[in-house]
Amino acid sequence: MDELELIRQRKMREMLYAKENKVIVYSTAHCPYCKMAKEYLTQRGVKFEDVDVGADRARAMEMVRKSGQMGVPVLDINGQIIVGFNKPAIDAALSATV
Repeated sequence: MDELELIRQRKMREMLYAKENKVIVYSTAHCPYCKMAKEYLTQRGVKFEDVDVGADRARAMEMVRKSGQMGVPVLDINGQIIVGFNKPAIDAALSATV
């Protein structure tokens, strides 16, 4: 497969991710792993809701109910909960709807 075809396929996946996935990132303003997770999603063209649990107690409690965890980041990708910045798990969750 040539490089142009690989680029085309990557762009197609990014477009599909952006259209079909509901992604919430529970984070805090000073968390480096949260920043890395959001940058990773952005680089792949994935739209997401960024929830600052340090500023929103109700949403922090929502995160704990979903994940059983108080640490961040927590990603909710189409109802699949991922605790921490875990690239393989993020990619698998995004690919599950493609």
